[in-house]
Amino acid sequence: MYAPSCFHTPFLGYLLSSLQAASIFFRNLRSIIYCLLLCNLKNQTCLMYFLFLCVNIETMNWRRLCCCIYQEKEDGNKENNKSRDYPWEIYTLKEILHATNNFHNDNKIGEGGFGSVYWGRTNKGVEIAVKRLKAMSAKAEMEFAVEVEILGRVRHKNLLGLRGFYASGDERLIVYDYMPNHSLITHLHGQLAADCLLDWPRRMSIAIGAAEGLAYLHHEANPHIIHRDIKASNVLLDANFQAKVADFGFAKLIPDGVTHMTTRVKGTLGYLAPEYAMWGKVSESCDVYSFGILLLEIISAKKPLEKLPGGVKRDIVQWITPYVQKGAFDHIADPRLKGKFDRAELKTAVMVALKCTDSNPENRPSILEVGEWLKGSVGRRRKEVTNIEHMLEEDGDNETDTDLEGFRMAKSEVRRKWAR
Repeated sequence: MYAPSCFHTPFLGYLLSSLQAASIFFRNLRSIIYCLLLCNLKNQTCLMYFLFLCVNIETMNWRRLCCCIYQEKEDGNKENNKSRDYPWEIYTLKEILHATNNFHNDNKIGEGGFGSVYWGRTNKGVEIAVKRLKAMSAKAEMEFAVEVEILGRVRHKNLLGLRGFYASGDERLIVYDYMPNHSLITHLHGQLAADCLLDWPRRMSIAIGAAEGLAYLHHEANPHIIHRDIKASNVLLDANFQAKVADFGFAKLIPDGVTHMTTRVKGTLGYLAPEYAMWGKVSESCDVYSFGILLLEIISAKKPLEKLPGGVKRDIVQWITPYVQKGAFDHIADPRLKGKFDRAELKTAVMVALKCTDSNPENRPSILEVGEWLKGSVGRRRKEVTNIEHMLEEDGDNETDTDLEGFRMAKSEVRRKWAR
């Protein structure tokens, strides 16, 4: 996959072309210099982007790369681009303005530090969501390029789909599938919370769906992807309340054989793994930690961080631990459920979440194991995973002991599945 020449800005086209050359950076500096000349990346800003992004992208064949870049430079007519089979669409500004009623305030469905999100309807009658980024900066340009690149290469039922984008001048627009049930956070803490549309089975289904989306990123995507910003507002819900993991602006691509990286900390307080928040050490285990916090949030409808009198903050794990030690799991569940939940499933889900949020990343399970445990707790394998409750016994020696029959059976099942 290479950056199509119908990008509306030469800078972004060259930037995404440069992403493709990443793998050969450390292997052949002479070739890289030639590649830079082919791309016309003459100024220091473009060179800085190229060097920064090189460490994140997949290995490519050099000859194919040069042919791709040459073809982009020599063959830029629109008809030829339309004949190529891209997984996204290059929208015109006119199309997006028409779909969103000129970004009318009535069409705005969300807003954040990145910019605003608008609902729209295309000429074909398709409902879309358009993320309009704020005024461009080097940081915003990079996040835009990374998100488009990553979303263009992943396809999974539990990942938000990219429909297309627009980039010209200072305007950066990303077009997604529209999710009519909005984000998970609106149902837990927002304007839809009072309606309590999330019963217990639906909550478990959302948790399992989010886990499966993450499992795809960690184990099937090539190269593997660390999301780095798993939270309730980044889990969207379609018409059937199926979870869709969204927002890949902070995502990191992990080359084969690399277990962790050190990078600048990004994400949301309350969801960050300790080793990442303190030292910038990022790995797939950081996403598992964030998912554990999210799972506790789904179960309890408590926010990840709670401000106590005197300005003291308490995280959701600290709030939940005393109830677990007393075996008072009913007190953990969202009161709006009014006791309508499966207690065995609740206990298993809480214990899995606490295992995910272990302060030692080496003790955390993989997201594959997490998904199997959650699915097992609501299906035929319930007996295999309910023994997880013993993992957090008060005895410190047993607190992180994973050598339990149910735990081993679930883990070995996952390994057999992915060894095939």
